[in-house]
Amino acid sequence: MLILSRKINECIVIDGHIVVKILRIDRDTVKLGIQAPPELPVHRQEIYDAIQRGKQQSPHNATPGLAAKAPLAHVTPMTGRTQGADPAAGSNGVAGPK
Repeated sequence: MLILSRKINECIVIDGHIVVKILRIDRDTVKLGIQAPPELPVHRQEIYDAIQRGKQQSPHNATPGLAAKAPLAHVTPMTGRTQGADPAAGSNGVAGPK
């Protein structure tokens, strides 16, 4: 595991085309902006785990109900806003209180 220190508005770049930017730090919460190609799925861990469980339970490796409940989020370039975010997220695509 690589461990990095970053300040607000600083970024890390993964594989030349994924950018993770520190947007805000509030007490024990860090808000990240993730810019990735649209074909690359980006999920919170609990959503990813639910998708994987759904694939294991489905005989055809598809879970129609899960897709309706947790669509793939489309992250707009470095705004932190999402379109089609998972249902646990707020209107800006970030889970938790504002």
